[in-house]
Amino acid sequence: MAKRKSSKPANVPVEVDFVSDFVCPWCWLGYKQFLQAADKTKPRPNLAFRPYMLDATVPEGGADYRDYMKNKFGDKPDSKWVSMRAHLEAAGPDAGITFDFKAITRRPNTLNAHRLMRWAQGQDLGPTCAEHIFRAYMENGEDIGDTNILCRIAGDIGMDAERVRDLLAGDQDKVDIQNEILFFRGLGVSGVPFFIYSGQIAVQGAQPPETHRKVLADAAKLDLQDN
Repeated sequence: MAKRKSSKPANVPVEVDFVSDFVCPWCWLGYKQFLQAADKTKPRPNLAFRPYMLDATVPEGGADYRDYMKNKFGDKPDSKWVSMRAHLEAAGPDAGITFDFKAITRRPNTLNAHRLMRWAQGQDLGPTCAEHIFRAYMENGEDIGDTNILCRIAGDIGMDAERVRDLLAGDQDKVDIQNEILFFRGLGVSGVPFFIYSGQIAVQGAQPPETHRKVLADAAKLDLQDN
């Protein structure tokens, strides 16, 4: 049965949900690769940042990074993490990233970082906030679970840093973030990065820009059709 074209204008941008965690280096790499495709797509897609926590059991104050990674991956020269780190360090420059894993000393709990992102996104500062948080952790080795670091980032991107400090001191939005994470887990998201195009097409992992360009084109066609 042929699909009937809808009346939706052809110039409406594709909506993309980007599910990620700020301690995930693949998420930053995947995001930058997506941007390389989005920057050449007209109209430019709308990206919404969605929260995910790779490990919600990390204490609120964080954990020692080396001990955490050793317990998770081991510390042998041929461990999975060692090979992944080498791949990320090699792939990073093409995406504009200089990973510095040696600078990282804390494995933070990222709930508050996701709260900051939620507030930033409400002020149309989502991409800027994401860039600052990812860079603070992946390149500068800063503890993005630390309130002072998050407030500094808020001020750097034009938010009211003292208002953010007050909000972080309370519980506002914590349950909303946790429920959103559960929602995406319920959709089958078990790892990040995870992109959802037009609510219909999923792309998992850090994928090259050409993959995103193709999916953006496919999603745009779907948006012009009635199911």
